[in-house]
Amino acid sequence: MSGGEFERIGSEVKWEGGIVRAGSERFRYSGGEEVARDKVWHPGAVGILAVDDEHVWLTRQPREVIGAHASLEIPAGKLDVPGEPPLQTGQRELAEEIGKRARQWDELFAFYTSPGFSDERVWLYLATDLTDDPEHEPDPGERIEIVPWPLVDLDDAIEQCEDSKSLIALLWLAGQRKLAYGVA
Repeated sequence: MSGGEFERIGSEVKWEGGIVRAGSERFRYSGGEEVARDKVWHPGAVGILAVDDEHVWLTRQPREVIGAHASLEIPAGKLDVPGEPPLQTGQRELAEEIGKRARQWDELFAFYTSPGFSDERVWLYLATDLTDDPEHEPDPGERIEIVPWPLVDLDDAIEQCEDSKSLIALLWLAGQRKLAYGVA
């Protein structure tokens, strides 16, 4: 059974913060039924799978909302600069978070993190041919530890990671390595 056609007929923002807005939206299905759904509006984000010959470049940073003192993640950031395309955001975030540039950028895919209640979409990029970015030092105020994780220990990173965008990226990388080299 498919969900059927619907149209948005209204929305109400009940709370607005620095990053997200929360409220509800109303929809009408083609058969006339109306439904209301709680919603979190989010500007979207990018995740960067930065890989060189020996490492995948990760970060550890506090995520207070989930009580994590050192969440293992790929470099990432919000689409919070008006008009900035996702690729440009990814390039900026790679420099800001780990002080790197990439000569090669490939968009892997985009996905919704929690489509049952949020419109947050994450664009995932593969960044290769990495060099140090002399113009950007990682921001010490962000409390980010840079972690060059050995590719030979990729399974350990996957086991330690609890962040969805990072898990998706690392599992994709493990699958690509298995296809190319017969290793994870």
